[in-house]
Amino acid sequence: MIIRKLLLTLVLFPSSIGFASESSLSLNLTKGVTNISGQVYDLHMMILYICIVIGIVVFGAMLWVIIYHRKSRGAVAANFHESTKVEVIWTLIPIVILVGMAIPASRVLLAMEDTSEPDITVQVTGSQWKWHYRYFDQDINYFSLLASSPAQIYGKHKKRENYLLEVDRPLVLPIGKKIRFLITSEDVIHSWWVPAFAVKKDANPGFINEAWTKIDKPGIYRGQCAELCGKAHGFMPIVVIAKSSEEFDVWVKETVSVQARIREEEQKSLGIDMGMNELMALGEEVYKSHCSGCHQVNGLGLSSMFPALANSDIVVNPDRLMDHLNIVIFGKEGTAMQAFGSQLGLKELAAVITYERNAWGNNTNDTIQIADINAILKGSGL
Repeated sequence: MIIRKLLLTLVLFPSSIGFASESSLSLNLTKGVTNISGQVYDLHMMILYICIVIGIVVFGAMLWVIIYHRKSRGAVAANFHESTKVEVIWTLIPIVILVGMAIPASRVLLAMEDTSEPDITVQVTGSQWKWHYRYFDQDINYFSLLASSPAQIYGKHKKRENYLLEVDRPLVLPIGKKIRFLITSEDVIHSWWVPAFAVKKDANPGFINEAWTKIDKPGIYRGQCAELCGKAHGFMPIVVIAKSSEEFDVWVKETVSVQARIREEEQKSLGIDMGMNELMALGEEVYKSHCSGCHQVNGLGLSSMFPALANSDIVVNPDRLMDHLNIVIFGKEGTAMQAFGSQLGLKELAAVITYERNAWGNNTNDTIQIADINAILKGSGL
């Protein structure tokens, strides 16, 4: 009876996994929303069934021998050393099984690596701890950051439904078109992983890996960085919104227009000086969303990991103003300090540096203006 129950459990186990995959407590691969993800799922299930059958045969034979050929029943062990026939059989059977598994697996793997003839190419760049998307065929690029607030992370506010799986600017893609991803990194190894697409590729600094997808259904699909990349590894989610081709074209036109307008407004504001109060208010917002994760809200940093900004020489020393500007704009190689010159607008950069030089008792009374940041970016100095 026990043996029958065990065998029944093994037979029904795959079905129970498949059922669980449709629930919130999924233990199995997702079937996804692309043809290739469906192939990966089918391959996985086929291999799983083969392994279950092998397990039933092997352990069933072991149990049968243990029960019916035990010493208490008077069984006497056969006295032989080796059998060429047995050796050949138990060598050929695994070879046949492995070849039978390798053929469909190779077919799926080759399909996963075929990035030829894409309709759209998107460059995906990981950095600590955010994603940058650049559309090769359109004049669009932007950063995508975690949208869950620090208050949620530290338990001060109730966590939303998609806590740690929500971003401020999702990747927008059309359905029914082949999309090639060129995946790389600015600092350490990340991994761009969206289970619904069966796409998981490492983002290595100095290298470009390729992947592709063709989404069948519109919707919102979520993923995460799947490579341990530092203290905020769990805070760089991926959100993809799949739209119809018509809706995607509308989004492209609107986004191109908005980004062009932002650049135009920045150029118009070069001759405008902002007051201390305006700079400090905006700078505090930018600091909390981009800098406080490392340097802390109080500017005290984290011991031996991230330096304090409160009463720091680079921040309060007037002779090191250029050093302060350069490290915020261009980052610091070999550290987790990123280059924010490509992530923030001129106004935000001016505001956050002003804030750092006047918050937490620093009180330098320095005000950095948009024109100052623009001059450094153009290489002409202050």
